[in-house]
Amino acid sequence: MSISIAAELKEKAENLKARLLTLRSHLDLDGKLLRIQELEHRSAAPDFWDNPDQAAVIQKEQGTLQNIVDNWNQVHAAWEDAAIMLDLAVAENDREVEQEVAQTLKNLEKRLENLELECMFNGEHDANNAILTIHAGAGGTEAQDWVEILLRMYLRWAEDKGFSSEILDQLPGDEAGIKSVTVMIKGRWAYGFLRSEMGIHRLVRISPFDAGGRRHTSFASVFIFPELDDDIEVEINDKDLRIDTYRASGAGGQHVNKTSSAIRITHLPSGIVVQCQNERSQHRNKDTAMKMLKAHLYERERANRQEEQQHLHGDKKEIAWGSQIRSYVLQPYRLIKDHRTNHETGNVDSVLNGDLDPFIKSYLLWQH
Repeated sequence: MSISIAAELKEKAENLKARLLTLRSHLDLDGKLLRIQELEHRSAAPDFWDNPDQAAVIQKEQGTLQNIVDNWNQVHAAWEDAAIMLDLAVAENDREVEQEVAQTLKNLEKRLENLELECMFNGEHDANNAILTIHAGAGGTEAQDWVEILLRMYLRWAEDKGFSSEILDQLPGDEAGIKSVTVMIKGRWAYGFLRSEMGIHRLVRISPFDAGGRRHTSFASVFIFPELDDDIEVEINDKDLRIDTYRASGAGGQHVNKTSSAIRITHLPSGIVVQCQNERSQHRNKDTAMKMLKAHLYERERANRQEEQQHLHGDKKEIAWGSQIRSYVLQPYRLIKDHRTNHETGNVDSVLNGDLDPFIKSYLLWQH
């Protein structure tokens, strides 16, 4: 191993160690460990389950705190292993071990960045799964193709995070692309990460659907809702609902095209429409659609309350629903820029392949 490479890896390892220690202090791990002990003591009481609702709240808090502690411990243990390997590589001048250490430190940095991002999550439902919906704006086939590009971007981002994703409903475009799509993204902090994506996304490019090779501007709206826990109550009157069944479209084979298993629910007072067609069971599609409606209504009420508070306090920091948040310019130059945070990058391909974390991090820092 060359002296310069060894020095570079040692410097990177020391920087990661410093960030880990700073994060430990920021997380107040000692305080969280004391709180976990307190909750464990309470859950061991003979009358703990006499109040099931309170017991569930305690267990949820304990699980959340334990997860934070475990994640930090795992990254720190991995750093210690990497440090030992680095010393071994230097002592034995082992090129193969050097390459392994370099990759390990690279992976560690990514894990640490995720932990640092999670420190910024302070929303009530940030740890929940996320329901993501994308709608094409005006522009016909060009806008529908833009929806498909965004869908691919978010699915790749979710995969890279280790999250699972499931398309709940999809309406194909007339010629190409997608008119609208709803996806459930499951993973811890999925909503916390993705809530930064709420708003209008603008694409500027030479359209592949324009024979004249002209530049087009397309828009798509992205909505993010948390999947709500069962203990969150949202009042929905059955009389306010219109429930329709229809034959599912898209992938799924002959079965989905022959049975009316897809469900569409219209909430008459608000005009909110949700639909689900991913399951063969009409009952399961209805359950999922009701969860989606519950999330829509809850988020709608939360947004209304927040808007009232901003009006009273003159706070203009939060972007209003339906506003343009980000531009993706592919021609005449290549640049993606977030209009809230001014974060930008010329590495367009990387972002459209799912590298969204720099934008998410800049949003969370801006919001704080």
